[in-house]
Amino acid sequence: MLTESDLTVITETQIYGQRAIQKRRRKKRGADADAIVNNLTDLTIGAPVVHIDHGVGRYQGLVKLSGDGYDAEFLLLEYAGSDKLYVPVASLELISRYTGASAENAPLHKLGSEQWAKARKKAAKQARDVAVELLDIHARRAAVQGRSYLIDENEYASFCNSFPFEETPDQETAIKAVLDDLRSPQPMDRVVCGDVGFGKTEVAMRAAFAVANTGKQVGILVPTTLLAQQHFQNFTDRFADWPIKVACLSRFNTAKQQKEVLDNLSNGKVDIVIGTHKLLQKTVKFADLGLIIVDEEHRFGVKHKEYIKSMRAEVDILTLTATPIPRTLNMSLAGIRDLSIISTPPMQRHSINTFVTQWNDALIVEACQRELKRGGQIYVLHNEVKTIEKITQDIQALVPEARVEFAHG
Repeated sequence: MLTESDLTVITETQIYGQRAIQKRRRKKRGADADAIVNNLTDLTIGAPVVHIDHGVGRYQGLVKLSGDGYDAEFLLLEYAGSDKLYVPVASLELISRYTGASAENAPLHKLGSEQWAKARKKAAKQARDVAVELLDIHARRAAVQGRSYLIDENEYASFCNSFPFEETPDQETAIKAVLDDLRSPQPMDRVVCGDVGFGKTEVAMRAAFAVANTGKQVGILVPTTLLAQQHFQNFTDRFADWPIKVACLSRFNTAKQQKEVLDNLSNGKVDIVIGTHKLLQKTVKFADLGLIIVDEEHRFGVKHKEYIKSMRAEVDILTLTATPIPRTLNMSLAGIRDLSIISTPPMQRHSINTFVTQWNDALIVEACQRELKRGGQIYVLHNEVKTIEKITQDIQALVPEARVEFAHG
């Protein structure tokens, strides 16, 4: 017991303040079992599923098993030879949907065999091989000296003046970044990301002019024949006042026209070529390729895009996309590729309105009449060929004043 009256006791809390108590977050295994089971209702009996340790089997539903001190639900998977595997619902993370071939052609593995282990090893080796190849391509591109383009400022300004719109701030930033890349001896590998109608094509046109005006060739790779024709028309109109030859290579060309384009490409008579996957064929030879522009890159596979880079390590590459794939974003964030984002819409651009709703006759009539009175056209996308004619008749009955036709491929 303290007897001194002049002694003051101060606690640690009064000196240092209250300490925050950190509660460790623990993952609850087996929690939300009801939600997991609800998600399983999407699986049909007999659907192929993949167990991470045992391979592809067939889902046969949920079964309840009771034993010594437990009563739980299990997923029943059937494998080759009618072997059965019971997977606790709490271990659902071990199961995934089969996303390979169609369900009918999905393989059926045998429990305890080496078949699944070999398939996993083979897939891992192929992934490693592709990764090594990609790293090698990017390493060579980083080490090699590319072309440094001397851009004629007067002619470039004259070309820019034919653009009938005012550039947005993001567009100007993207164009400047692309031109800086072209002036640099380091090979360009830039992704320009922007929504539809935000002006990515104008960035591509200015890059194409800067390169083609120095005597080098430009290849523009697009995913569809229709887009190839559309770009060909736009580029032809825009480059009409310049001594730059624009050509198109797609299946709309006859065999004779394709041969003529290929010959002109190889002898340097074509400056800008716009094409589909045909540009990736081994028969396509450029006289002096300087720039490749890839439009809608998410529509091309990794192998396609990396084949382009492997053709010439020193070629500049410009990629346009409205929906960048995770791999592209990852490489951009990692510094392997440069990224320019066009996020500001042009002046007076109408935003796109999207509504998700059930079929409603009154709503469809109102939407169609609103567009027809504006003098516009309506495009209806239907998902089944055998009922497309009936849908056409239904819409014709709803909007009798419209001319309604159907087409399918």
